[in-house]
Amino acid sequence: MTAEGLSRRTFLQVSGGAGVGLVLGLTLPGVAHPSDSAEGPAEIGAWVRIGSDDRVTLMVAKSEMGQGVMTSLPMLLAEELGVSWEQVRVEQAPTDTARYGRQLTGGSRSVRGSWDALRRAGAAAREMLISAAAATWDVERGECSARDGSVVHGPSGRRVRYGALAARAARLEPPADPPLRDPAEFRIVGKSPGRVDTPAKVDGSAVFGIDVRVPGMLVAQVEPCPYFGGRVRSIDAAAARAVDGVRDVVETPRGVGVVARSYWPAQLGRRALRVTWDPGPDAELGSDTIRARCVAAVSGGTVARDDGDVDAALVKAAHTLEAVYEVPYLAHATMEPMNCTAHVREDACEIWAPTQAPERVQEAAAGITGLPAERVTVHTTLLGGGFGRRSETDFVADAVHLSRAVGAPVKLVYTREDDMSGGYYRPVAYNALRGGLDAEGWPVAWEHRIASPSILRSQGVEPRGGIDGPAVEGARNLPYAIDSVRVTWADVESPVPTHWWRSVGSSQNAWVVESFLDELCAAGGKDPLEARLRLLRDHPRHARVARIAAERAGWGGSLPAGHALGLAVHESFGSFVAQVADVSVGSGGVPRVHRVVCVVDCGQVVHPDTVRAQMEGGIAFGLSAALHGEIRLQDGRVAQRNFDSYPIVRIDQMPRVETHIVAEGDAPGGIGEPGTPPIAPAVCNALLALTGTPVRRLPARSV
Repeated sequence: MTAEGLSRRTFLQVSGGAGVGLVLGLTLPGVAHPSDSAEGPAEIGAWVRIGSDDRVTLMVAKSEMGQGVMTSLPMLLAEELGVSWEQVRVEQAPTDTARYGRQLTGGSRSVRGSWDALRRAGAAAREMLISAAAATWDVERGECSARDGSVVHGPSGRRVRYGALAARAARLEPPADPPLRDPAEFRIVGKSPGRVDTPAKVDGSAVFGIDVRVPGMLVAQVEPCPYFGGRVRSIDAAAARAVDGVRDVVETPRGVGVVARSYWPAQLGRRALRVTWDPGPDAELGSDTIRARCVAAVSGGTVARDDGDVDAALVKAAHTLEAVYEVPYLAHATMEPMNCTAHVREDACEIWAPTQAPERVQEAAAGITGLPAERVTVHTTLLGGGFGRRSETDFVADAVHLSRAVGAPVKLVYTREDDMSGGYYRPVAYNALRGGLDAEGWPVAWEHRIASPSILRSQGVEPRGGIDGPAVEGARNLPYAIDSVRVTWADVESPVPTHWWRSVGSSQNAWVVESFLDELCAAGGKDPLEARLRLLRDHPRHARVARIAAERAGWGGSLPAGHALGLAVHESFGSFVAQVADVSVGSGGVPRVHRVVCVVDCGQVVHPDTVRAQMEGGIAFGLSAALHGEIRLQDGRVAQRNFDSYPIVRIDQMPRVETHIVAEGDAPGGIGEPGTPPIAPAVCNALLALTGTPVRRLPARSV
C-alpha cells in the first residue's frame, strides 16, 4: 500500500481515467438495505470499486485516529475478494448515514462491527466475478476459482483479470449469502502489512484537521467562559478590534470568538478582550464539594447486580474488609488540540474536522444553520488522538457560529488550555467496598457501591432503570466466582460535563475491582495468581491470559531488590487482557514501573502489529492517569491548564512493554481500549506487595 491510496485527487485520476467496472454496496449492521435502483446497485453502506485497471477501492466509514482502521478494514475486503494487498486503495467515506449507516468511531467497534459485513462484501464481489468469467467462457461455474486478482478456469488453465470482468460482473445480482473463506486459508488477515496511513505521516503530506487550508480562510480563537454553567455578562471588544488583522469579535454559546486573518492576530485579539463573566450558581464549586456529594450519595443508589445474600454472607464471614477507592476527573489531553474548519454559505455548509462522529457534526451544523442535513458536507480528516473527546461537537459548533457570522470559511483552533480547563472529562467516582472471607481465606461476599456523575445524563440520555451503564462497566460484570455479590450506583449532581474516556467505566472499575481483590488475597493469605485462577474457573479466557502473563513475567521467581510484581486481568469491549507490572519505589516514594508484560486475547487478529501498538498505547495512556492524572476544581474553575500541571508519562518513565497475543478462533474483540484498564491495578498491586499499604486513591504520585 502506498501514500497514493490516501489522495482523493489520485483516486479520481485513477478511477476516472480507467473507468469503474464494479461497484458493490455493503450493508453494515443496523442499516436497512433498500431495493436496488434501475441505475445500478443501491448506494448504501461502504462502497467497493473495482476498476478496469484491477485496482480495488474501499470507502472506509470510520475515523483514522491512530488505531489503524484505514489498514485493517481493507484487509478484510482484500482477503475475501482474493486480491493482492498492493491492488487495494483506500478512501475516506463522505458523511452520509443513509448510505453508510452509523459512522461513529468508538467503543473499539470498528473491526469487530465490520468483520462480517466487509467479509461478505468481498466474498460477494468474488462470486460475481467468478460468475462473469464462467459466462464469458461458457463453462461450468464450479470449474472456476478466484485468486490473486484473477478468475482461473481449472480444466483449461485460462485466466482473466478482475478488471476485465468488472463491467460484466456489475450487471449480476449480488449473492445474498456468499461463502466465506476458511480462516485457515487467510493470506492477508493475521499478517502485518505496512499501514496505509504511515507514508503520508512520515513525509508530511497527511492532513489532520489542524492542517486544513481552504481559499479565503480566516482563523479564530474563542475565549471560553471559565465557569461551568456561566455566561457572558459584558464584552469590551474595542482593544481586540484594534489589533491589526482582526476581522470581527463574535459571541458564541461557549464564549467570545475573535476572527482574524491568521492565528497570531487572533491570539493577540483574544488577549486584548475584556470580558466580564457571570459565573452562575457554581462559582464556589471545588473538588471537595464534589467529593462530599459522592460521600453523601454512595450509601443510597440503585442495585445493578444482586447475587446471593451479601448482608448475611458478611455477617457469617470469618473476616471482613472495608475500603474506599477514589478516582478524580480526568482530561482526554489529545496531542492535536480541538479544531474545526467551517464554511457556512446561504444554501450549504462545508466542514473539515478531525471527528469521531461525523454524523453528529452534520446534525450539529444543520441545527445551527437551519439547513437540511443533506446540505451539510463533512470531510473527516485524520485525527491526532481521539480517546472519546472527538465524538463531541463543541469545537464544531463554535466554528460554524463564527463562519456564519463573518460570511467566510473559518478555522477554529482551541489552545491546550482551552480544552483542558473547559472541555469534557471522565467522571470522578467514589467507591465503597466490603468483602468477606471464609475460614480458609476465600472470598464469599463482595459489595461494591459506586457514586459518580452520569455520563449518559451529561449526554442528554436518562439512565435506564436508574443505572448509568458506563458507570458500572467492569464492576457489574465481576467475573470472580463469589457466591454473594452486590453492585450499586448512585448519581452525583455536578455541573462538570462528562464524556466517554478511553475504556470508559472499565478505566476506573478495573482498578477498583482488581486492587480490592488483592487486598482480600493479602487478608486471606492467598497468592494473587492462585486466587484468580481459582475464582475464574467459570471464565477460561480470563484465566488463560492471567496464567500466561504470570508465566511470561516470571511470577514467583527472583526479582531485583526493592522490586515487586503486580497482576491484573480485565475484560472489556469483547477482549481479555492481563498485565503484570514490575515496580519499584524511588526517592520520595515515587513509583517506578520498569516492565509490563501484557497478554491479550482479542479473538481473531486482523493486524498483529496494530494489536501490539494499541496495547502499548493503552498502557501509556492508563499509566499516565494512574501516576499523574487529576483534574481539580477550585472556585468554580478547573485548576489544570497544560501538561505542566497535568503531566503524562514521559519517554524516560515509560516501561518496557512485552505484548503476547493469544487467540483460539473466537470472534474479533475490540483493541483500541482494552489495554488501558489493567495497568493501574497491576501497578498498584505491585505497590501493595512492596509496601503492605494499598493505594486507594489515584493518582499514585507517591506511596
